[in-house]
Amino acid sequence: MSDKIESIIGYPSLELVTNQVVEGFITGLHKSPFHGFSVEFAEHRLYNSGESTKNIDWKLYGRTDKLFVKKYEEETNLRCLLVVDNSSSMFFPTHKEPSFSNPNKITFAAYASGVLIQMLSRQRDAYGISLISDKIDLITEIKSNFGHKKQMFTLLEGLLKPYDKETKLQTNISPLLHQLAMQVHKRSLIIIFTDLFSDESTEEIISSLQHLKHSKHEVILFHVNNKEKEIDFNYSSRPHRFVDVETLEEIKLNPQEIKDAYQKTIQNKIHEVKTSCENTRIDFVEANINNGFDQILLPYIIKRTKMH
Repeated sequence: MSDKIESIIGYPSLELVTNQVVEGFITGLHKSPFHGFSVEFAEHRLYNSGESTKNIDWKLYGRTDKLFVKKYEEETNLRCLLVVDNSSSMFFPTHKEPSFSNPNKITFAAYASGVLIQMLSRQRDAYGISLISDKIDLITEIKSNFGHKKQMFTLLEGLLKPYDKETKLQTNISPLLHQLAMQVHKRSLIIIFTDLFSDESTEEIISSLQHLKHSKHEVILFHVNNKEKEIDFNYSSRPHRFVDVETLEEIKLNPQEIKDAYQKTIQNKIHEVKTSCENTRIDFVEANINNGFDQILLPYIIKRTKMH
């Protein structure tokens, strides 16, 4: 899918690519149980000559001999804040030119956020973005107009850049989520993209997620990862030099010597966070950067459907 998009439209804008992704996804939805999830029939109006015929109600025409167009009214409008971990660990793998088809974690999170903005915009929902690292780097207003949408895509485009070792932004997610829980006053859907790489304890992270939930927000946590390298730890059996992208600390070792211990540690952390999320009705979703965007859109649709 990604290769097809890039071959058709070259090296396009994030807004254009994400629109293509959503178009393809919605086409697939027409064959699924989710068809029509976002809109409900509201009223009819008379058809105006020259406009598109796609919304004409032909059954009503058969009964009345007049052309009526089905108007759709979106379900109760949603407020959504997309929280993107912008710390240096999100720039793994450290590609020189990360792209839609060859992303690092931050590139994937940027495209995933763009895809969700396209969906939210189609549903006339309001949305905003917060970038976090060791502090809240940015939090926008939550709005739904055309100008705001353009600003959000410009902001996301700014994340599409290679790793800069001089930046060294560390992750400090839990106090920032506590801050957002107090700062976002109206009930919202909070969608978080993070790799969970942090020196904080699992308990601290869980506490901050629960604070969001206790503040009446709905929460989806996307655990953004490169599964092959970061979870499965698939490296060849020879000495490697590993560099911490947040601190630049280095270690040389044969990955096979620590693979079992590494996998056990990281899987335990993921399991703890996932289990705690499930216990507090927070959606925890694994988001492998090499698996495309259905893994983002489907959980979003399910959550949005449950919220109405």
